[in-house]
Amino acid sequence: MPYPDYQLIRIATAGGVCRATIDHPPINLLDVALIGEIERLTAEVAADDDVRVLLVDSADPDFFIAHADVALILDLPTDDTALHDELSPFHAAMENFRTLPKATIAVIEGICRGGGSEFAMAFDMRYAALGKARFGQPEVALGLIPGGGGTQRLPQLVGRGRALEVILGCMDVDAATAETWGYIDRALPTEKLRRFVDKLAMRIASAPPEAIAAAKRAVDAALDCPADRAGRADLATGLRIEDQLFRQVLSRPAARERLQEVIDAGAQTRDFELGDRRRTD
Repeated sequence: MPYPDYQLIRIATAGGVCRATIDHPPINLLDVALIGEIERLTAEVAADDDVRVLLVDSADPDFFIAHADVALILDLPTDDTALHDELSPFHAAMENFRTLPKATIAVIEGICRGGGSEFAMAFDMRYAALGKARFGQPEVALGLIPGGGGTQRLPQLVGRGRALEVILGCMDVDAATAETWGYIDRALPTEKLRRFVDKLAMRIASAPPEAIAAAKRAVDAALDCPADRAGRADLATGLRIEDQLFRQVLSRPAARERLQEVIDAGAQTRDFELGDRRRTD
């Protein structure tokens, strides 16, 4: 399907991959206009049966998203400090993005702070340029706290202590450290970053869309299941969800056809199984 009339995001689709390139000079500020286009892109990708992977990068190698628009924050109302039952508009936008039934990949070459970091954490996978990408949550230094999901998603990625180091310390985290901590999935040299991600995106896009969506739901079940008093997730509940999703995708013709194709191609023979067909580097 076409993606017309975007002003701040350049969009191209091919082979089941939608590449969305943020192009919002001078620093890719996360303002009302860019948030609106991200929300629209989320809805349109969700409805596009031809897209299986959404890959987001930046036209500016120095900035992925600098941070949220400070003027936007200053315009937020200050007369309501009660606990709300519903998600805030930005939280809802990030949750809609996180739960897309498509794989999402962020390619981060430059600065990614504040709301930009929080947007990046809503992706399924994050890959960054060594020696160039920088991450941070500087809100506490301004008398605030991260308000776009940073206090919730970052501890899940890096643990409580490191999350507090980032949030309270208000210091940048370089790509190598971010990889070690789990803030991102891999840090790669700039010249290898896009080649790696493009190959990964095409490999994922070659899978049936039902399998991609079910895999995301099953993995999320491991994180979303209630924990016991010791903080351990309820494994039995997650396993039951996995079993149901497995049976659902197995019932699809695409799965049975592919299973037969791989058997016909020689699967379960030594030559086939020893073949190195799945490398990503």
